[in-house]
Amino acid sequence: MELQIVLAILGTAGVMSALLFALKGLLDQVPDVIRSWHRIVEEARRPHADHGPEPEDQHRPSADIDGSQ
Repeated sequence: MELQIVLAILGTAGVMSALLFALKGLLDQVPDVIRSWHRIVEEARRPHADHGPEPEDQHRPSADIDGSQ
């Protein structure tokens, strides 16, 4: 009976240790997720000037297939 109690305590401690390790790993990723979310929101709110067609005088000259212009 005493051996079963000791095994139960050791088993419970092992499971709790594994759960805490996994929880710590998950919580360590939360700040990066929040930073990424803020960048996405800022990018969505920022007005973009590249939606319309580009004026003709601002086009870059295109190179030929051999690289000459």
